[in-house]
Amino acid sequence: MFDYKVIGLKTRLSGMIIAAFLCASCSTVSVTGRKQLNLVSNEDVLVSSFQQYDEYIKSAPVSKDKTRTAMVTKVGRRIAGAVEQYLKDNGMADQVSEYRWEFNLIADPTPNAFCMPGGKIVVYEGILPFTKDETGLAVVLGHEVAHAVARHSNERMSQQLLIAAGGEAVNAAVNNKSSIIKTIAPQIYGLGSQYAVMLPYSRSHEHEADHIGLIFMAMAGYDPAAAEGFWTRMSQSGGAKTPQFMSTHPSDENRAAKIRSWLPEAKRYYKPAF
Repeated sequence: MFDYKVIGLKTRLSGMIIAAFLCASCSTVSVTGRKQLNLVSNEDVLVSSFQQYDEYIKSAPVSKDKTRTAMVTKVGRRIAGAVEQYLKDNGMADQVSEYRWEFNLIADPTPNAFCMPGGKIVVYEGILPFTKDETGLAVVLGHEVAHAVARHSNERMSQQLLIAAGGEAVNAAVNNKSSIIKTIAPQIYGLGSQYAVMLPYSRSHEHEADHIGLIFMAMAGYDPAAAEGFWTRMSQSGGAKTPQFMSTHPSDENRAAKIRSWLPEAKRYYKPAF
C-alpha cells in the first residue's frame, strides 16, 4: 500500500528544491531590474552564437551601399560605446568583455533586423525607408543592442533547456546542458531556417527591448522621442501581413502608450551629440 502522506511530502520537498534551484539561477536585467531565469553561462551561449553567426554572414548578401553601411556602423558603434560606458559606470565593467560588436547591413528588402548574443547585429536594407535617418536607425539598433545586454537569448535558451529536459531532474539537465544546447541552439537562433532570420523573441522580451532601447539611444545622443514615429511607420507598412520585425510586439496602441510612459525616464539620459 502506498503511503500517500510520504509521497505528498516528497513531492512538496522536490518542488521546493526545484524552486530554490531556479531561484538561485536567476539574474537581473540591466536597467529594468527584472529577475530572469539563467541556467546557462554566457560562455555556452556565446560559443554557439558566434558559430551560428559566422556561418550565416559568410553566405549573407552584404550590402554594397557604402553610405548606408557606414551609417549603420556609425550609429551602432555610438550606441555600443554608450552602453559600455553605462556598464562601467554602474559596476558592471566585467560584462564589457562579453561583447564583440559587429553591425552589418544586408541587401534584403525585408523590413527587419536581428541581434545575436555578444553584439552581432544585422540590419536589412528593407527597414531603412522606415528609419529615414540616423535617429530612426538608432531606435532599431538601440532595441537590438538591448536584446544583447538584457541577455534575452540566455533566458530563452534556459527556458528551452527545461522543456528539452522533459522529466529529468533540473540539476541533471543543467549538468548535461552542453549536449542539449547543441541541439536547441539552431532552434533558438533560427539561422539555419528557410528564411535565415533570427526567430522572434517573446512579446515580453520585445517589450523590454523597446524600453531599454529608448534609454540606450538617448545615452548615445539620439532623441528617444523619435521611437513613436518609427513604430507608427512600421505598423502602417504591413497591410494584411505583419512584418517579421513586428510579429511579436504588443499592439500599436499599447506600444505607443508604453513609449510615451517611458520617455520621461529616457529623456533623463538624453544629451544631444550633434
